[in-house]
Amino acid sequence: MAFDAGLAKPPRLASLDVLRGLTIVGMILVNSAAYLHYVSGYDVFPALMHSRWAGFTLADAVFPAFIFMTGVSIPLATAERGLNGVGLRRLVVRTGRLFLLGLLVSNIYWLATPESVVFRPMGVLQRIALAFLAAAVLYRLTGPRTRLTIAVVVLLLYWLLCLAPYPGGAADLMKPGASLIAFADRAVLGVHTYVKGPLGYDPEGLLGTLPAIAQALIGVAAGEWLAARRGARGLALAGALLLAVGIAWGFAFPVVKDLWTSSYVLISSGAALLVLAALHQALDVKLWRVPGRGFLTDFGVNAIFAYVLHELASIILTAHMLKIPYAAASPVVGTKTAALIPVAIFIALIWSVVAYTRRKNWIVKV
Repeated sequence: MAFDAGLAKPPRLASLDVLRGLTIVGMILVNSAAYLHYVSGYDVFPALMHSRWAGFTLADAVFPAFIFMTGVSIPLATAERGLNGVGLRRLVVRTGRLFLLGLLVSNIYWLATPESVVFRPMGVLQRIALAFLAAAVLYRLTGPRTRLTIAVVVLLLYWLLCLAPYPGGAADLMKPGASLIAFADRAVLGVHTYVKGPLGYDPEGLLGTLPAIAQALIGVAAGEWLAARRGARGLALAGALLLAVGIAWGFAFPVVKDLWTSSYVLISSGAALLVLAALHQALDVKLWRVPGRGFLTDFGVNAIFAYVLHELASIILTAHMLKIPYAAASPVVGTKTAALIPVAIFIALIWSVVAYTRRKNWIVKV
């Protein structure tokens, strides 16, 4: 990780930074709500919790939106095409740094007490790293139609993989762990999966990275559209189409975040495209002054830094000082609304750091 201070940068699309920031704030919001629920026993709004299995909540939308945004950023970061040894090495090194950072974040408790916590090789940043590498390489080597074809083929083949029998059982997509996808995690990762037991699996596991790569490629297509300045209408139409196809597909191929099913990819990508289209029209085309833009941009400019910081600082959520406003507000507004108070304070603390780095023109690069 390195800091770039005071260096000239190419112009950035306001909509991209704002949506990336909205995604990171969303990730911090749902992770903090889950932390308070599972660690402190707080009652939180169901929309802020991931679906128990099949389904789609607000919490289920944020992680895939970030993978989508990772793809969007690729054509906007460079117009360079072709891939030589030097270029590939740069991509691999960047991916390696992000993957290593993910290993550290996923194993904070293992580093502290390795005798009582099992090491976890996969995680959020690891999946982002692998999706970025595949999408970046394909962007350099193939054209738009080829990439979209690859994305479609991957999503269809993944459907077949999810339906395929696995050693010891038949696929049941409504039963956690009863799939070839989960079996691959158990076979390769062993005890190092996130979900334990005879049907254990990792929600950021091995084969589940394939549809995440397809999602990043959808983002690349959106990034190319933005780079060509073709307007927001096409993005909105594509988003609506993906959303409709994803919902329809969900009746045959359930929407499951932990499996990263193809229907889940289309629904989450469609939703992200619709939001991106609206922000592009408002911020890049109309140049409107949207409330909260600066706040979200602070997070969006240093998105990975903000994510890692919130993971490292999450223990603050259990501090006694944050329990006081929760206890005072609960009888007045209810426990679910009161639980948002310590979360809001925590987000404000993270924002104070990322806002300072932006004022200093520091970009934390991985």
